[in-house]
Amino acid sequence: MTTSPLKQQDWSTQPRRALSATQLVSQLAQTEGWKLSGDGQAVAIEKTFSFVNYYETMAFVNAVALIAHQQDHHPELLVQYNRCTVRLNTHDVGGISATDFDCARRIDALLA
Repeated sequence: MTTSPLKQQDWSTQPRRALSATQLVSQLAQTEGWKLSGDGQAVAIEKTFSFVNYYETMAFVNAVALIAHQQDHHPELLVQYNRCTVRLNTHDVGGISATDFDCARRIDALLA
């Protein structure tokens, strides 16, 4: 039996650590459309999603909020009329962690 790559994880009970540069490059190669943004402790991965109108944008934002709550992780969102930029990093490790990529995959799955 194959395990789903989006199997629910309780990140609140798992220790988080910043990914190494090699791990970061490897994970970015596996998450289409996400790019690095910022530097130092403000480094993040981000992606902009486009929609037809504000209603669709807000529906997406609400779905992202549910994912964030379930994953105990809270992305930065820039909401505009027909697009939303999602920015993920893990503040308590001062970088990007596995949690960020897990959330990115879940967010991508919303529109798959």
